[in-house]
Parts: sequence; structure tokens; C-alpha cells
Amino acid sequence: MTAIFKKELWSYFGNWSAWIIIAAFSLIGTLFLFFFENDSNIFDIGTATLQSYFVLVPWLLMFIIPALSMKSLAEEHQGGTLNWLFSQPVRISDIIVGKFLSVWLVGILCLIPSLVYLYTVYVLGVPQGNIDFGATLGSYFGLVILVAAFAAVGILSSALSKNQIMAYLFGVFMCFILYFGIEQLASYKLLGGADYILSRIGFYQHFLGFTRGLIDLRDVSYFLLVIGIFLYLSKVFVEKKK
Repeated sequence: MTAIFKKELWSYFGNWSAWIIIAAFSLIGTLFLFFFENDSNIFDIGTATLQSYFVLVPWLLMFIIPALSMKSLAEEHQGGTLNWLFSQPVRISDIIVGKFLSVWLVGILCLIPSLVYLYTVYVLGVPQGNIDFGATLGSYFGLVILVAAFAAVGILSSALSKNQIMAYLFGVFMCFILYFGIEQLASYKLLGGADYILSRIGFYQHFLGFTRGLIDLRDVSYFLLVIGIFLYLSKVFVEKKK
């Protein structure tokens, strides 16, 4: 697993793709938070908080994480190197987990530059330092878990697809449905009491608790279960290609 993890990290950072993605992610966040006129602009909100950033980031991750994960298995299959991996003394589960961890780590690194936003809001607050650190830290914790969930979805999409483009499109679609689509379907209240259950199936309601500064064991357990299911399904589909 460690060898796969290092190999994947080198493939991201060795050809500058990870650096470009991190820079693009940070640039888009900066433009929306400080320059563009929109509901996320901190100056327009007039409140010392990063909550608008935590609303924006999941939408960016929906496109960024599938871009990182799309080549994980689809490229191996397309290039014929997946059979070479099968011939190596490494378990399929190690291949899946190693690739998952590399995508997760790069996704987390995309969040690191946002600490500059945190410092900016801290300094601009009146009085200085007037910021809800509980909600902020909870939101960052939620984002780290959400990145892991999107990464697991992306790995499954890559395992199901034979080329990177299909893996990316399928990954974006699945992330959108799981984060926003299910929540919107539940909001129509077409199923009566079952709407609440439906809303708890998606990512949104569980992530929302973290943005309020509440680290609920049930939400953490939910994401760990989802990640485990998607990684297991990835293993099953890769085994079928063996």
C-alpha cells in the first residue's frame, strides 16, 4: 500500500498537476471570497466569519476531487498497466487504499492555503480576533471528511470506467447527487415522513452539522461507513477486471 501511495503522489507532484490544481482551487476561492460580487464575498457580508467559504468549498471539491481521482484506475486500465499491477506482490485492497489516500492527501492540501483567509478574517474582525473558532474548526474537520468521501466516490468512478473522461464525468455526477441532489429531492417533501430519512442518506445534512461546530459521532460514523462502502465496491469491480 505504501508503495502505491508514494507512486501516486509522485504522479501528482512530479508533473505539476497537483500544484496546478491546488493553485487553481485557491485562486477561485480567493476571487469568490474577496473580489467577485456574490453571496460569498466576505466584505459584502460584513461579518468576521468563513462560513461562506465552507458553503463554497464543497461545490469546488465536486469538480476538483474527481479530476484528481479519474486517472487512478481508469488510466491503469486504459494503458494496460492494471494487469502489471495484478502481477505484483500487492493486494487489490492495498492498490485501492493507496490510491484513495493519495487523492485524499492532495485534496487536504487544497485546503491549506485557506488558512490565509482565516488569518485575514481574524485580523479584520472588530474587535480583532472576533471569530467563532469552534464553528471554524468544526467546518475544517467536516471538509477533511468530505474530501475523503468525495475521494472514495472518485475512486469508484475510476474503477467503473474504461477511460478518464468517463471517470471524471461519472465522478462529478455522483458527488453532485450525493451532496446536493438527494437533499433537494428530500426538500420537495414527496415522500412524507420518509423525506427525513432520504435527507440523511446524502452528504449535505451530515456535513451541515460540522459547519455549526458540532462534531457528532453519528455524522463521523456515517462518513466512515460511506467511505468504506465505496472503497469496498471499488475493490469488487477491480477484481472483476483481473
